[in-house]
Amino acid sequence: MSPVKASTVDADLQKVFGGTVPDLHEAAVGHDASLALARALELRSFLALTEEQVARVRDRVHADMDPDRDMGELSADKLRFDAQWLEAALDARDGYRAALGELLRTMPPPDQQARPVRMKQLKATATLPPSAAPAPPRAGAARARRP
Repeated sequence: MSPVKASTVDADLQKVFGGTVPDLHEAAVGHDASLALARALELRSFLALTEEQVARVRDRVHADMDPDRDMGELSADKLRFDAQWLEAALDARDGYRAALGELLRTMPPPDQQARPVRMKQLKATATLPPSAAPAPPRAGAARARRP
């Protein structure tokens, strides 16, 4: 199993679903896994990746702005580019957090989540009246003119 990157919503997921994130991943592959759990873990994985991107850009800007760094190495263009990357990553992070928060607020409690219902499939049989018999193959076809 690959290591799971941490995210800022892990504690919320553990509280709602009652298990650690690795345990929740294992439960999500089971045949009776809830759709809400699968969706929550999918959003969580997107969020974890986005948070990692935010941290990378933040760390890069901090390194560029280090007081011990040579002032001649500063580049306004590079900092503007990093600011754009950071803005995009923060927007994505906020979107994933909002979507996950909405999912957790609106899903039914774990003990009331829908379980698949097996229904017996009924067979319908009907007999057509004689007037509904199929028409002959040439019925309604235009007649050819005779010379």
